[in-house]
Amino acid sequence: MEFGSLKPLLTTLVLPPASPLLLIGLGLLLAARKKAAGLVLAFLGTALLWLLSCHAVAVWLALSLLPQHPPLSVATLKASPVQAIVVLGGGVHPVAPEYGEAQASLPAAARLRYGAWLARQTGLPVAFAGGMGWGAADSQALSEGEVARRAALQDYGLALRWIDSQSRDTAENAQFLRPLMQKDKVQRIALVTHAWHMGRSVSAFERAGFTVTPAPTGFVLPSRNGVLEWLPSSDGLDSSRVVLKEWLGLLVQRFT
Repeated sequence: MEFGSLKPLLTTLVLPPASPLLLIGLGLLLAARKKAAGLVLAFLGTALLWLLSCHAVAVWLALSLLPQHPPLSVATLKASPVQAIVVLGGGVHPVAPEYGEAQASLPAAARLRYGAWLARQTGLPVAFAGGMGWGAADSQALSEGEVARRAALQDYGLALRWIDSQSRDTAENAQFLRPLMQKDKVQRIALVTHAWHMGRSVSAFERAGFTVTPAPTGFVLPSRNGVLEWLPSSDGLDSSRVVLKEWLGLLVQRFT
């Protein structure tokens, strides 16, 4: 078994909401023998889950733990020596009954939309990287690259120039796209992915030999008034989770 196949399970266990829930469960079990210590542990797990579910905490984590890349203006992109736009995948809904076929996940669709918009503004060709991720569902029959090819053409009238349909993670996105684009002597790229994913992505593509101009989308920014920012929400928890996942990914990347 490859280590990568364990990544979805391990990341699920160490990230919220699983990790705070495990802490609460451990505290409640411990309370049967050591009531005070167990209750303290359960309280800490509950407090941690509350805080990580607050959008304000997610924003603070994103600003504190991750490399910051500002939005890329079209004027800057046009004036740069960038040769192509590279869009990274973000998941697939393998079964979408309303369409009768697989669809890109919300993160993947947002990245593809921004990449298509940049292409319209600049005339640059577009590449897409995404295969069957380590955590892909058994029901997923099409690679993310194949789903993106169809969506780009149907939704934006955009024909993707290069498609990697084999990669399983960010490192492989870069490794597998490199030989495809090298055939056309493309080295300088504008890289499209979510802002919270950009730090690890830039590093992976630079390691593969690309010269990268970050083109982030989907920033983790304040989105509510002061009080609501500190109340738990599913959006807040999702944002905290992806930020912590990327932070852990950066730590692992340093030692590989």
